[in-house]
Amino acid sequence: MIETIDLHKDYRIGKVLFPALRGIDMKIEDGEFTAIAGPSGSGKTTLLNIIGCLDVPTRGKILIDGTNINELSSRRKAELRKTQIGFVFQTFNLIPVLTAYENVELPLVLLNLEPDKKKERIVAILEEVGLGEFIGRRPNEMSGGQQQRVAIARALVKEPTMVLADEPTANLDSTTAKEILALMQELNEKHGTTFIFSTHDQLVMDYSRRTINLRDGRIVEDKRKPKGPR
Repeated sequence: MIETIDLHKDYRIGKVLFPALRGIDMKIEDGEFTAIAGPSGSGKTTLLNIIGCLDVPTRGKILIDGTNINELSSRRKAELRKTQIGFVFQTFNLIPVLTAYENVELPLVLLNLEPDKKKERIVAILEEVGLGEFIGRRPNEMSGGQQQRVAIARALVKEPTMVLADEPTANLDSTTAKEILALMQELNEKHGTTFIFSTHDQLVMDYSRRTINLRDGRIVEDKRKPKGPR
């Protein structure tokens, strides 16, 4: 599904060139539940942003379903994000004045679904993440864990092939983090959606079935295990 070939990303800060990624070669197959891990500055968020078509590499290739996304137009990349990629952010990124229902509805605005079909999909995913009774609540009326569930529902409502989660447990206590990870693991198994995390949280690595460790922009370890704990 996803393949990177000699992927490099450099940033220039003033006159200094900072290499964030230094030759990343990896493959992530459909349905994986994978953590890209490493300390701050290791390149994990940069790699996630490139996979999500939010950034472009300095050189090297990234293939999604065999297509070199470096060769796609900005419009085609936007279409890819709109239809195939869901995002979950550490700060939730919910719109405060909108209800849970309205926040989850946002990714569907551009998909031109029939109103009844759209409503059915939104209600179903909110119920699936355990928020059936919170449809009309705004973010300030919900806990951090509930807000993250809304963010997960928003990422999944358009039925993407992959979900990219940047430090999804960073603003959660350990008990809530376990609940959120167990939920995402369950959704991964039920729908076959690929989940890719960037993280430095050992808990996320424990739940992941594969951990790709980065250090200084390079892969230093790639570990797989049969299945994460529940």
